[in-house]
Amino acid sequence: QVQLVESGGGSVQSGGSLRLSCAASGDTGSTYLMAWFRQTPGKGREGVAGVRREGRPSYADAVKGRFILSRDNAKGTLYLQMDNLKPDDTATYYCAASKYASVSWYYALNYQFWGQGTQVTVSS
Repeated sequence: QVQLVESGGGSVQSGGSLRLSCAASGDTGSTYLMAWFRQTPGKGREGVAGVRREGRPSYADAVKGRFILSRDNAKGTLYLQMDNLKPDDTATYYCAASKYASVSWYYALNYQFWGQGTQVTVSS
């Protein structure tokens, strides 16, 4: 089992920045793929960015050029630097981990482990 704990959410004005962190514990050796998702009320979880253990990050079009995903395998931590935030970025952000390295990072169904979520609110 893998436990994921997110931190770093908050409220900022449009154009501001936040940095999310996700600390993994437990069987972290099985976290081949990790990602951030976000969700707003009434909608499904949307892939934001994902990265395989030794791979390069991938991003959703909506955040390219504004968000940077990084992973510290030694610490078992995933980070999401979010710059130039927009009101449309307002959501609950979830960290996710998958035991499978070859699946698409974008789909929530491919992940077995989830954090509890952290709220990000961007005001105009």
